[in-house]
Amino acid sequence: MLSLPRSTAECLRNHGIQISNSRKGNPYDNAYVESFFKTLKNEEIYLNEYETFNDAMENIGRFIEDVYNAKRMHSSLGYLSPIEFEELEEKLQIEAIL
Repeated sequence: MLSLPRSTAECLRNHGIQISNSRKGNPYDNAYVESFFKTLKNEEIYLNEYETFNDAMENIGRFIEDVYNAKRMHSSLGYLSPIEFEELEEKLQIEAIL
């Protein structure tokens, strides 16, 4: 298990972040993150030439918020964007209450 300084692990827990460690020899534990970075590189970074670090940060942030989260379909979410998936989940939860 990954050993984090007590303050780091405590801070993560206090913010509701689950610490996740890959199992030795299991390449699938990190598949979602690897897929995200492949998409980010191929659909944003390799297609642009950034003038400054701030330019890169702004464009990458825009890509994540406006394209990856809002428009891009994800097979793991039933071919919905993350925003559409969250909206559907919220709607279903409200309907379940009613």
